Amino acid sequence: MPDLGTYAVEVTAAYVGSIALLAGILGLSWRRYLRVRAALDEVEKNG
Repeated sequence: MPDLGTYAVEVTAAYVGSIALLAGILGLSWRRYLRVRAALDEVEKNG
């Protein structure tokens, strides 16, 4: 890891926050995908 000097805490917090936000967006997208897929399967089943 590079020497971040006095900004190590801020830079690390920014990385952790960014990764957490990306994980949240991925989780929400995956949940919506599952809901939409289930709805489409229901429509196809009922024809």
